[in-house]
Amino acid sequence: MLRRFMVRLCAALVFGLWAVLALAQSDTPDYEAWRDVAPRAEAAVEAAEASDAALIELRSEVAMWRQQFQTQLNANDSRLQTLREQIASLGPAPEEGAEEATEIAARRAELNAQLERLSTPRRTAEEAFSRANGIITEIDDILRQRQTEELLDMGPWPVNPANWGDAARHLGESVVAVTTGVGQAWKNPSRRSNAQDNLPLVIIFLVIGLVLLARSRHWSELLAVRIQRGDHRSGAGVAGFVVSLGQIILPMLGLFAIVRAIGATQLFGPRGQLLLDTLEPIGLTLFYSFWLASRIFPRSDAVPTPLHLPPERRVEGGVYTCILGGVFGLFILVDVFGDFDRYDMAVNAVLKFPLILVAGLLLARVGWLLRRPLREPLDEVSGERQFSARFLGVLGQGVIAVGILAPILAAFGYGTAAQFLTFPTILTLALIGTVALLQGVLRDVYAAVRPGEGARDSLIPTLASFVLVLMALPLLALIWGARVTDLTEVWTRIRGGLTVGDMTISPGSFFTLIIVFALGYLLTRAVQGAMRTSVLPKTKIDPGGQTAIISGLGYVGIFLAALISITAAGIDLSSLAIVAGALSVGIGFGLQTVVSNFVSGIILLIERPIAEGDWIEVGGQMGYVRSISVRSTRIETFDRTDVIVPNADLISGTVTNYTRGNTIGRVIVPVGVAYGTDTRRVERILKEIADAHPMALANPAPQALFMGFGADSLDFEIRMILRDVNWMLAVKNEINHQIAARFIEEDIEIPFAQRDVWLRNPETLHPRDARGSQGAEPAAEPEIMTPTDGDMDTDGDGR
Repeated sequence: MLRRFMVRLCAALVFGLWAVLALAQSDTPDYEAWRDVAPRAEAAVEAAEASDAALIELRSEVAMWRQQFQTQLNANDSRLQTLREQIASLGPAPEEGAEEATEIAARRAELNAQLERLSTPRRTAEEAFSRANGIITEIDDILRQRQTEELLDMGPWPVNPANWGDAARHLGESVVAVTTGVGQAWKNPSRRSNAQDNLPLVIIFLVIGLVLLARSRHWSELLAVRIQRGDHRSGAGVAGFVVSLGQIILPMLGLFAIVRAIGATQLFGPRGQLLLDTLEPIGLTLFYSFWLASRIFPRSDAVPTPLHLPPERRVEGGVYTCILGGVFGLFILVDVFGDFDRYDMAVNAVLKFPLILVAGLLLARVGWLLRRPLREPLDEVSGERQFSARFLGVLGQGVIAVGILAPILAAFGYGTAAQFLTFPTILTLALIGTVALLQGVLRDVYAAVRPGEGARDSLIPTLASFVLVLMALPLLALIWGARVTDLTEVWTRIRGGLTVGDMTISPGSFFTLIIVFALGYLLTRAVQGAMRTSVLPKTKIDPGGQTAIISGLGYVGIFLAALISITAAGIDLSSLAIVAGALSVGIGFGLQTVVSNFVSGIILLIERPIAEGDWIEVGGQMGYVRSISVRSTRIETFDRTDVIVPNADLISGTVTNYTRGNTIGRVIVPVGVAYGTDTRRVERILKEIADAHPMALANPAPQALFMGFGADSLDFEIRMILRDVNWMLAVKNEINHQIAARFIEEDIEIPFAQRDVWLRNPETLHPRDARGSQGAEPAAEPEIMTPTDGDMDTDGDGR
């Protein structure tokens, strides 16, 4: 299984190199050679008797031809487009029987001949491309059908005791063959002499290898934990991760030294050589699983982990991960020796069944650990944590199902299906764990480069994490049985681009559009920054006008960047007419409010009836304008809350701007005094208080006015113009304090409200007075009362 995966991975890398080289290939295909290849490929597909390897090789050959044809399809696009435009510029062809100028007719014929000559290779390439594509599709169908049949094929039952004897015998023969090969090599004088000559080098390599195998992993883990325990910054996390990789690299170097030391002796046979060749992938599997266990299930709290588990569960998960790595390594060994010694199906089933059974039990336990975070109350954690917990919960359920189902399938003879479920699941868990760790490292790297609160959860590391997931998808496909040919097919379709009508958007044009637009966007932001910091502050334009100019530059720059990027990508703008028409209909019906607010925002930025920093009142909301965008305006009220007002309300509604143009404004302070007070004295006192206030303007001078006779008091007002109306409440507060203090000094009374309460039919208050003829006392006279405000009856019924 691992060998197949490694073969697929290497083939994918080779394919990537071939794809890059193919992009630069533009030679005309040899159609004569293709006419020899195509019938042979069609005959092999029709017979469907060739082996998988032969079909894959044939598919690769046909795919190379198809790539040449696809390149030829787009070879003369620019020239053909130019010719069509030249022909169109000559005007429509004359109707039958009509005459055309001789020069124009000759030119039209010449251009049509060139167009026909350049179009012929394209049509030939298009026909060959369709033929090659059909052959590739049929080969893929055959391979996919064979793979499905292999998974559903039932073989010998490993639980049948009749198969155990042959399995034990074959296994013993393989072990004996390894030892026999060592003995035969020792009897060879030349090999024995060579081993004696290389003995010092062998001893040195063995010592180095054994030391690295025994202690290097522990040293790396201890150093990584110490780095992250002493410093909780992001840089320490990155350093700890890099140091932890020594748990893989250093033991692998030790294993490499041991294998080279044993290989230098040459005291082994063919199976011994096979065992040495297999030790390195087995060692890589083991050391990688140990490293994953130390990072995903760390024993120290200093090491961050994507799983939120208690310490005892982390220890348990680490043990399971290490054992799964060992089981996978044994499976590689059994698979390699099974292919070499040609074990029959019964022997393979018996030898692999214990590994599948142990792996299934371990996967079930790992799945249970993954589902553990889902049992926590998710309402108390962040959204990202909730998504992670739900994903792990679903993943854990799937792993548990595989752990239960795979041994059952293997026991009943479906060994291929059981292997297909078990070991790809192990590799998938390793891939997911690796991606999760790399995402954490990317966040730490960004936080170390751009330190600040929330840097790890900002947009850039999030996008980088998403790109990392996309890069892992091809590996995931290879793990679950996808062939390299499947990836090549996907790549071919991506290269072919998306066709909408007569417009084709290829990956090259898409990336050109993105790059040009990004450059235009950055240039626009740079110009805006220069205008904001260097140019506009040196002019006499007010801050609102500067904001309007900068915003206008931004919209114009983005529009031009989009227009230039679309043109650079080779997209015909006339092809967007249908989209524009549909968009206009949508605007007319569903986006009226959005468009209205947008237009109102443009008007606000041009006319500038309000500006940032103005104190306004609109729709019952009062506060300071903090920002004006094309859709809405943000107002900060006096209780420090933000109110988002649509721009259409500011244009169509009534807006009071208290600080438009200047900050001068009037404040009115009302006050009442008791009846009988000398009004001239009160007027003089109030005038003195107003004149003395530093915020009051001398011209016009403050006024103290006797406004009239109120129900409970003589009413006065102080009216004064303030230098800064933003201080209105503070000035009013200070004036009231001064009025209260002066009135106390001058013995002037500020009255409370007075009310006369009349009691009608007071006899109804006493039941005994209601009897009348039984000696009731006469009704009481009405009583006039002057209660305080707290004792008043204000229900309006006079009782």
